[in-house]
Amino acid sequence: MQDKIKTSYHQTKNIYDDVLTRNKWWSRLYMNVFWGGIDDNEIARRVLDYVPNEFSGKLLDIPVGTGIFTFEKYGAMKNANITCVDYSYDMLEQAKVRFRKNNLTHVKTMQGDVGQLPFASEEFDIVLSMNGFHAFPDKEKAYAEVHRVLKSGGLFIACFYIKGESKISDWLVNTILARKGWFTPPFETSQQLHQRLEREYNVLEFHVDGSMVYFNAQKK
Repeated sequence: MQDKIKTSYHQTKNIYDDVLTRNKWWSRLYMNVFWGGIDDNEIARRVLDYVPNEFSGKLLDIPVGTGIFTFEKYGAMKNANITCVDYSYDMLEQAKVRFRKNNLTHVKTMQGDVGQLPFASEEFDIVLSMNGFHAFPDKEKAYAEVHRVLKSGGLFIACFYIKGESKISDWLVNTILARKGWFTPPFETSQQLHQRLEREYNVLEFHVDGSMVYFNAQKK
């Protein structure tokens, strides 16, 4: 399964940013037809607003992707210690180049698996996960590892696909995206996710936008 995921992101490395940012006419059409006009740029802005620019602790970004949504934010977070992890070497290499071009010397990048994070327990003040959990092959391990490396009182901030909000989005995910390896079942509904979070976090913000969810939750 992980090889399939790595291959799928290798195949899309040259169009990944255009799809997410609605930068081309065909990517806008794709988002309008299959995702109900969701604006990933706006969701990313809202998610990143949960992190203050003056934050000076340790932040883990998993998966970093290409850094398309985060490089400007990280540029403003000069006092933060930021570690970015991705399973895909193709995504990670693009992120490295983007961070290097913008002189983000306080941002480290490394290849890794969210199911086996090479960090100590309670090491990070914030774990940020944008567009990751719908792709992770073992979500239970991913949730457990995020919780393990996050300090008590720390923030788990994320956005990703949830099922049950749009029939056409669900069809796309199950018929095409999951088969290609870009998304990996099982998927949760917003209610299932909220209940999961409440067991281990104080849910500070929780929003559903089309078939995407974004939230800010504090570890109990």
